[in-house]
Amino acid sequence: MASIIPFQSEIITDKYTINRKYVYLISAIAALGGVLFGFDLVIISGTVSFFKNNFQLNEFQIGWAVGCINLGAAFGALLGGKLSDILGRKKLLMLCAILFALTGVCTGWATAFNMFIFFRILSGVAVGAAALVCPMYVAEIFPANMQGKLVSFYQLSIVIGILMAYLSNYLLLNSGENNWRWIFSSQSIPSLLFFFGLFLVAESPRWLIGKDKKIEAYKILTRIGGITYANSETKQIENSFSQKTSEKVSNLFKKDVWHIVFIGIIIAICSQAVGQNSLFSYAPELFKKAGMGENTAFLQSIIIGVINFIFTFIAIGTIDKVGRKLLLQYGSFLLFLDALSLSAAFYWQFSGIWVLIFVLGFIAIYAATLGPLTWVALSEIFPNRIRGTALALATLALWIANFFTTFLFPIMNEHFGLSVIFLIHGSICLIYTR
Repeated sequence: MASIIPFQSEIITDKYTINRKYVYLISAIAALGGVLFGFDLVIISGTVSFFKNNFQLNEFQIGWAVGCINLGAAFGALLGGKLSDILGRKKLLMLCAILFALTGVCTGWATAFNMFIFFRILSGVAVGAAALVCPMYVAEIFPANMQGKLVSFYQLSIVIGILMAYLSNYLLLNSGENNWRWIFSSQSIPSLLFFFGLFLVAESPRWLIGKDKKIEAYKILTRIGGITYANSETKQIENSFSQKTSEKVSNLFKKDVWHIVFIGIIIAICSQAVGQNSLFSYAPELFKKAGMGENTAFLQSIIIGVINFIFTFIAIGTIDKVGRKLLLQYGSFLLFLDALSLSAAFYWQFSGIWVLIFVLGFIAIYAATLGPLTWVALSEIFPNRIRGTALALATLALWIANFFTTFLFPIMNEHFGLSVIFLIHGSICLIYTR
């Protein structure tokens, strides 16, 4: 089909001026998807003891209640790619925003445990789909020389969401006997901001061109960088479609790549099994185990969010300077030492201040090394011809590992204690250094 957009006869190399105000507006709206991602995963940490008493749950059921969101996220990640191709990136993100808002309220005001689980899993579907589509949307709409910083900004927004969740938990702690219901319901506020904000941004030009809506894509690209930029980018996008080859799952098991796929899956699994999930998802409960009062335990959780936020900046500044492998090895070894310290602290019942120091140290190390490094490594390790399929498989493995670590924590705590749990986490960190 002949192009209906006028192109110059040669590839344009002139410099163009990016409309940074518009680009940053889009980035800020897309970042709200990351905020919701972090908020939704961690908000449950402040509600565990309350919904446990409300539904009269045992340790197995508590683990299921906290971990089930990850199964929903795995399903959402599997659906997200296909649905975003059918509906468009923007429309799917709007659906995710609505789902975030509805499931937050419905989870909070569930009258039965099965209803609670259903809406928590449904919330996970939104988490998984948004986690997949938001970075995709950012990568497709922004100029190549800005994508790295803006994708990093999206990762930072997840950390902001985690901090906001801890803050929400603390502020609503003393809101009455239904405090845990209001905590879950607070999720609807950033969700609605995300939904209405999406009306201010454009659809992905790449998706529009793939659907043969070239005029709409051209207008968006012109607004981002002017006519020269629009001509150049449209041509590149069209060429990328003509050169695209289909990826098959069977390609992942070919002799020359299967070991790379295996390494990617190990990176995904280990990144979720080193211990950060035990801290993020059960922080107030851990601090209470260390002898802190309820208000103090919730306040200390906010400090976790602040440390996580600060040290993520360090990771963004050092990840390209130090190198991926070296940062992973140093980070894993330091996490191993910190996990051993936590194990000793719980075994010999150190005072709460020591537990806090070791917990904050663990979060700082993870945020500066393994946290952001995992996604960078997974995006770079796979060859181009299998990258999409291999990344999808690794992401699926990551969500499943996340489920098991959060699901098993209360069960293992009841039978073996916190000292053994962090000894296991430390052993995984030591293996990961290899």
